[in-house]
Amino acid sequence: MTAASQARRRRDADELEIVAFERGEHTSYSACGIPYFIAGDVGALDDLVARTPAEHRARDIDVHLRHEVVAIDLARRAVQVADLDGGTERWEPFDSLVYATGSVPMRPDLPGSDADGIFGVQTLDDGALIRRVLESDGADRPPPRRAVVVGGGYIGLEMAEALVKHGLDVTLIEAAAHPMSTLDPDVGALIADAIRGVGVTLYEGERVTGFGTDGGRGGGHVTSVATAEREVPADIVLLGLGSRPNVALARDAGIPLGTSGGVAVDRRMQTQIAAVWAAGDCVESFHRVSRAPVVVALGTHANKQGRVAGINIGGGYAAFHGVVGTAVSKICEYEVARTGLNEREAAAAGFQYVTAEFEGTTRAGYFPGTMPIRIKMLAERRTGRLLGAQIVGREGAAKRIDVIALALWNEMTVEDLLGTDLSYAPPFSPVWDPVLVAARRTFEAVEGGPA
Repeated sequence: MTAASQARRRRDADELEIVAFERGEHTSYSACGIPYFIAGDVGALDDLVARTPAEHRARDIDVHLRHEVVAIDLARRAVQVADLDGGTERWEPFDSLVYATGSVPMRPDLPGSDADGIFGVQTLDDGALIRRVLESDGADRPPPRRAVVVGGGYIGLEMAEALVKHGLDVTLIEAAAHPMSTLDPDVGALIADAIRGVGVTLYEGERVTGFGTDGGRGGGHVTSVATAEREVPADIVLLGLGSRPNVALARDAGIPLGTSGGVAVDRRMQTQIAAVWAAGDCVESFHRVSRAPVVVALGTHANKQGRVAGINIGGGYAAFHGVVGTAVSKICEYEVARTGLNEREAAAAGFQYVTAEFEGTTRAGYFPGTMPIRIKMLAERRTGRLLGAQIVGREGAAKRIDVIALALWNEMTVEDLLGTDLSYAPPFSPVWDPVLVAARRTFEAVEGGPA
């Protein structure tokens, strides 16, 4: 819808007809806010909606809800559309096509995985359904008391905390050795401590092998989650196994994919097919540090890419210049952030690197309300080029990652970062901001490394 809006700004309805198909019930909403809606931090579902279908239609963007595109015919320059409520299908022609199908949540192909009570967290409709189940008045079945979250990434951890807020007995099962595998193990261990601290039972290094059910009609309702080590009772299961680009339609139509698995696009978000554009979680992006194609499912990139595609369709010129892998989340009392490469990613990209860590405070130590912060930073050996950083702390910690992300974007060294003019006042920072101290220690590691 960002692409549609940008194209409309540049071309009036008499110049360009814009038609949008959405298989769900909503347009232009914050998917990142869904866990907070489920937790009750956000009161109403509509609070997550940025622009309604009626608002789009008022700008001459013809939005069709509950309509699913089931095929793309590039030779005919048309898409086949199924009306999910009316039960009919039709072909809709196009001159330009924007492919913005997002991602699909990973769902394990295991015994019992099709049982009722097992939910992915992807769309606003998913969030509404999960909250209804949690707040059930018992008309169909009692509200759940025991929850299992499978997967300890951002969504899994946020959902575990949300379920605790609903008073459930929550267990989280993570196949890796620590939650949030995008962090280095020593930083991920802090997150494990935090999630246990709010009462979540955490099993690390265990892979789910199946789901128990009550044997009811249609596969029944989930009753447990099994690993090789144990069986955990469950009334509700939330899947936080990550997602993959939703590229089935593109692949079947012959739109080329990239090596990362997302749709291959150029800087202007055009695919290798003329006048076919793609944006969002379904595309691959250029990583400005590793120099490799990656799929990064974040709303920030999706909106920027949609803007670029829409400007170009509307006759302007815009380019998307890549990503550096910046992400932030709040897990229990901790703020967690990362940007650039972690140690595993740096090694895979062929870098020799050094690391340094700093533990300090978010404000001057004597100022009321100061909170702890820990920063881990990576730099290339000998050159000192900044490669990445991870931050864990309390209030006031996470957004410091943006300074480091900007330094990464501009390919700065840790010495460059050390010399930057960051703000200081006791309510906001020590006289040496934690970012600068981390940069100084990383610079010392570079200087002290072998020649």
